Amino acid sequence: MEPIVVFGTSGHARVVIDAIEQQGRYQVKGLITRADSPPRSSPGPIPVNHPILGQDSDLPGVLNGVSKGIVALGDNHRRLEIVERIQELVKSFEFVTVIHPSAVVAKSATLGAGTVVMAGAVINPGTKVGRHCIINTRASIDHDNQIEDFASLGPGAITGGCVKIGRGTAIALGAKIIDGINIGAQTVIGAGATVLADAQDLVVAYGTPARVIRDRKAGDPYL
Repeated sequence: MEPIVVFGTSGHARVVIDAIEQQGRYQVKGLITRADSPPRSSPGPIPVNHPILGQDSDLPGVLNGVSKGIVALGDNHRRLEIVERIQELVKSFEFVTVIHPSAVVAKSATLGAGTVVMAGAVINPGTKVGRHCIINTRASIDHDNQIEDFASLGPGAITGGCVKIGRGTAIALGAKIIDGINIGAQTVIGAGATVLADAQDLVVAYGTPARVIRDRKAGDPYL
């Protein structure tokens, strides 16, 4: 198995690591933390079976010869920041794509580097998922969707056919998007929302039917 590193030590990282181990293609050599992470008040859900190699600010020294890995941060904007930092410090670094073996990915679907597809997710024919996306547990993406880089679908989120989701946008747990909808970049669709109309860039929308509640800035908390 190819050795890789995982950037992140959160609960999300634990789920990503489980998918990596279930996939059986890569061996996690260790974890790398964010230099700007706030101090922990408690040990938290660190995946203790894997050593902490160091911080991303110490790259490339802490890689110990490993040249591949994945960024396991659940927040889309923070994930983007770390990817950009890695690319700046280690230009030859390669990002792997992780697919849990219980996920169903159509032969004609495509997945970008750094993307993770969690347990029970479904990605149907003709769909294009960009780089560094999260398709979370039991999310379902129908045919001919376009999911741009650094976007995420939460557990149980569902899209109809021919949906477009913009760069860095977060579709929260259990949200539903009907066919043909376009959702802009860095937008947040709240948990349980039912999206019946297009949504522009940089807004927060939720409810049934979903309505725009407020504007947001890149990097703002989701809700």
